[in-house]
Amino acid sequence: MTDAFATHRRRNRIGLPWVVFSALAIAGLSTGPYLTATLARLAEQDTGLAAGYVHRPLPVQLAFYAHLAFATVALVTGPAQFSVRLRARAPRLHRVLGRCYLGCVAVGAAAALVLAPFNTAAVVGFFGFGALAVLWAYTGWRALAAIRGRDLPAHRAWMIRNFALTYAGVTLRLWLPVLIAGQLLLGANGDTFAAAYAAVPFLCWLPNLVVAEWLIRRRGLPGYRIGPPAGADRQPGCDCGRLS
Repeated sequence: MTDAFATHRRRNRIGLPWVVFSALAIAGLSTGPYLTATLARLAEQDTGLAAGYVHRPLPVQLAFYAHLAFATVALVTGPAQFSVRLRARAPRLHRVLGRCYLGCVAVGAAAALVLAPFNTAAVVGFFGFGALAVLWAYTGWRALAAIRGRDLPAHRAWMIRNFALTYAGVTLRLWLPVLIAGQLLLGANGDTFAAAYAAVPFLCWLPNLVVAEWLIRRRGLPGYRIGPPAGADRQPGCDCGRLS
């Protein structure tokens, strides 16, 4: 038992720091340019997705910036929810960050639904990113409902699922160079970025959910089931689980 616990702690020390580092790195790289230049200027420089939204109506552009801002905050604050040390030493801060995180998820998901019909990956993007936005909002609601119902195991499970979807912001940007490199190795011609981007609307989050379910079952947490979000017969508190 001691050896198993020590192994789990070692994995946790590796897993959570990697999630924090990758989340901060992607947040800085993806958000930074939009804080320093206009969409028009970034479109001229072919930076990010600026060219796909520079000529869109103002409400769509506002949704683009809202999604970028709130999804970035969710990505940065999300890993703190899985810190055992923070939860034990500063439970009030844990709850404040949790409310902030879930609030950002709600706004980010709503903005993503506005953007889905205007995405640059066409029909695949509409369904892929649209499904991601719906599931992102749904899992966040289930996590909130579970903790309000004092169902701690369910809360932990839904938070793991939800952050797996939040982490799609990282995996999307990790998949793109892999897909582009794969095309180049196969001698592909044409716009390799566009071809790669057409594949990521589903690829950026479906594997994440598979890993999330594996983590959930590995910890003995309740697997996904269709039913009421949470019961009211649980013990009070808040415990969001660990990433490893």
